[in-house]
Amino acid sequence: MVSDSAPEVTDDATVKLAEQLISCRSVTPEDGGCLPIIAGRLEAVGFRCEFINRGSVTNLWARRGQSSPLLCLAGHTDVVPTGPLEQWHSDPFQPVHRDGQLYGRGAADMKGSLAAFVTAVESYVAASPEHGGSIALLLTSDEEGDAVDGTVVVTEALQQRGEAIDYCIVGEPTSVKALGDMIKNGRRGSLSARLTVKGVQGHIAYPHLAKNPIHLAAPAIAELAQTVWDYGNEFFPPTTWQISNIHGGTGASNVIPGTVDIHCNFRFGTASTPEQLQGRTRALLDRHGLSYDIAWTLGARPFLTGHGALIDAALQAIRAETGLDAELSTTGGTSDGRFIAGICPQVIEIGPVNASIHKVNECVEVAALPRLAAIYRRILEQLLPSHV
Repeated sequence: MVSDSAPEVTDDATVKLAEQLISCRSVTPEDGGCLPIIAGRLEAVGFRCEFINRGSVTNLWARRGQSSPLLCLAGHTDVVPTGPLEQWHSDPFQPVHRDGQLYGRGAADMKGSLAAFVTAVESYVAASPEHGGSIALLLTSDEEGDAVDGTVVVTEALQQRGEAIDYCIVGEPTSVKALGDMIKNGRRGSLSARLTVKGVQGHIAYPHLAKNPIHLAAPAIAELAQTVWDYGNEFFPPTTWQISNIHGGTGASNVIPGTVDIHCNFRFGTASTPEQLQGRTRALLDRHGLSYDIAWTLGARPFLTGHGALIDAALQAIRAETGLDAELSTTGGTSDGRFIAGICPQVIEIGPVNASIHKVNECVEVAALPRLAAIYRRILEQLLPSHV
């Protein structure tokens, strides 16, 4: 490992654990050995670790204590593929320090947060071995992929046995310019559709004998793109509709296609429901006289945590460690918080700066990692009783 950072920073326990986790090749849905490392650390401080795996996905539920309230720290060990290796300045699975940054795939999303979870818990338990309430970690290797065998599996198992979570912090990289400047206190929902508009295939020189579905669909597409679905509200921005893929044709240049397939997606808050968006879409397509099939996939419903014990504790912890007054935001994509929100009334996300996530040369500020662990520990101290 090459290091240009101060020894007192690089020798920090959180930094060292982050380096160890980055070294695990955990491209989704592979865990790469991360969770056994974490489970070993947690068992050493009194956690009962349970692997709730499905398919090729590894899931860990680790809990210390049996009483309430239960504060859960949630995240994922899997990372996205590296992209072109020749564009990386160093091996993406070899942690490297350079100019005060720790480089490696997953450094920011989200192995740095996982390391901070573990060291925050270790230091908290060392100082308060008889703490009240309970602490849990819910970790998966299936967040960056299909997300069907990961966190959702664990939450279903917890629900079946009546194991409730009172507070949850997801370690997603939420900061924008500096550690702690933003907390995600909710996320938009995601509603996808595969729309097939039907026409009549024919020779391109005889258009009167065919019906071009691309031409037929174009006015409807334009109206869908220009439609104001809602105006959002104080918590969520307006709903957006976007095409992600469109395909029509046989590959030949002299054939009018018989169908065109359009893949599209709504990102929506609480101002519209999935049912309302589906109904308005169908009404628009019908008004344009289209012959079509449409298949819907609800990827996530929106969730929101208002002001309360968890947000107040997080704001205070961030202010104490960074001096910043964090902004509450619901922007961005989906996260596993959508699954946890079904069994937990207060879910927020706090993590490092997200500027490099999913990019080549992903990195996290080295000095931010121990400060992130300190934020997590402060929240534990505020929300869990000091003694039984």
